Amino acid sequence: MMDMTQPKKRFIEIVQQLRVLIREEKIEAGGKLPSERVLSERLQVGRSAVREALRSLELLGLIETKHGGGTFLSASPQHKLIEVLATFIMDDERALSDVEKTRSLHEREAIRVVCQKEKLRNLPVWDSLFIQLEITNNSLRNDVMREIMIASGNRLALRIWFQLEAYSGNKFSGKVTQQEKTNVLTLLKAIQLGLQEDALEAYEQWRQQL
Repeated sequence: MMDMTQPKKRFIEIVQQLRVLIREEKIEAGGKLPSERVLSERLQVGRSAVREALRSLELLGLIETKHGGGTFLSASPQHKLIEVLATFIMDDERALSDVEKTRSLHEREAIRVVCQKEKLRNLPVWDSLFIQLEITNNSLRNDVMREIMIASGNRLALRIWFQLEAYSGNKFSGKVTQQEKTNVLTLLKAIQLGLQEDALEAYEQWRQQL
């Protein structure tokens, strides 16, 4: 079995190296970061790894990418979160449990929000997920939860969720199995019907299967 912890540890190292570089270069809010090529050379990692780290930081609002202009440290106070982020991920082993619990809190709240609003319950995405599960049998676990998070409409929660997903190990990676399908289908149907408690129960049973 492939060890998924190694890529994640490497990712964490890159983020930490970026933090040091920003401090040493005295890059202020709104300041421009070196290009992907330069970062790749200075950090001695592949450009794809640098690109993935930058994408994650952008999702969190720590950096901004301007088309044709480069990458900049966020001009908002959010850029200070890079210190918090780096400190948190320093102890990956201890933080993993907290990451999973925090992710679950965001997912449960998103399920509640969607169940409570008729407009969100009637989004066509739920039927699309049903078709994927029933006909193509090709649904990814993270796809299901991502659509629920997106549907809830909380952009900050979605940004946080993307980061939690990146650090939460491989528990939700891969396809929905036949054993899980019943709970996932029940979750989606309960969402469409606005049955909040049934949806949350199906969600918890699904998590216990992973």
